[in-house]
Amino acid sequence: MTTNAEQARSSVERIVRVQNGWIMLPALIGFLLLDMGLLIFTLVDGTQIMGQSRTPLAIVLILLFPVLITLLKGFFTLQPNEARVLVLFGDYKGTVRESGFHWGNPFYTNGSPQIRLSSEATTPLAGAKTATATMPRQTLGRNKISLRVRTLNGDKLKVNDKRGNPIEIAAVVVWRVGDTAQATFDVDNYENYVMTQSESALRHLASLYSYDYGEENEITLRSNMTEVSQALRAELQERLAKAGVMVDEARLTHLAYAPEIAQAMLRRQQAEAVIAARQKIVQAAVSMIDMALKELADKQVLALDDERKAAMVSNLMAVLCGESEVHPVVNTGTLYT
Repeated sequence: MTTNAEQARSSVERIVRVQNGWIMLPALIGFLLLDMGLLIFTLVDGTQIMGQSRTPLAIVLILLFPVLITLLKGFFTLQPNEARVLVLFGDYKGTVRESGFHWGNPFYTNGSPQIRLSSEATTPLAGAKTATATMPRQTLGRNKISLRVRTLNGDKLKVNDKRGNPIEIAAVVVWRVGDTAQATFDVDNYENYVMTQSESALRHLASLYSYDYGEENEITLRSNMTEVSQALRAELQERLAKAGVMVDEARLTHLAYAPEIAQAMLRRQQAEAVIAARQKIVQAAVSMIDMALKELADKQVLALDDERKAAMVSNLMAVLCGESEVHPVVNTGTLYT
């Protein structure tokens, strides 16, 4: 449960609008050209007009030049599904989500460039079959955050299920940034946070359920994929909410017994399948024998005593439950010889 102190520390995104860059660009360029022209004119014509010196004007124009150059650094662009967090001298001023060409205060913190890592490429490493390689995919600066939907394809994890059996499990998580303020200020690195919490949630989920063959009406990892995926998504959303991350989907992509017990579990599955098949065969055979005896008695085709009924049941069970083909023996004598 979230405490009051934790709620007070959590950030809340504020959507703000900044100046249109296409309006500010010609205005600043015009002021810059005007300043340069007046400065050149002042320096060339060093005489006095109407008894006043132009030195103060030249000083003002010189000081205005770096100011205009600084204002030109306030331009930035945003692509669709991209946002910029505005921080002015350590104070959060808001988030710009509208795509296009903008101008803002040039003293807004640009932030250090964030290199987003891609975990989708795999390269072989020495001593291992495959290993996930994190490759730089895109560099973002100026406190920009991508709002696009991203996919985290997790590695195979070796964990123990509810019964203590070692299994291999992997999941894919589809997520996006929902609150830019929380993603920027409430966690150190929200992408690493998503990766770490996804692995932790998957390990915890695997320990809550059996791989298969649980008790009656028990949810298992193999038999109830939909319920397990919903539980994984709910747990991930709870964990990642403090980072302003929204989980759109989470599902298992790999599920298997660990290699050291895979053969033993396969033999157990085969044995359980044979037992289940035998149960079906016996139930069907008993039903057929019961139907045959009732038909014979109702239609008065043949009257059998208990001993002959037992013999008939034994023969029919052998015929119906036998694995090999039955070769009947024709009795040429009487029923009681």
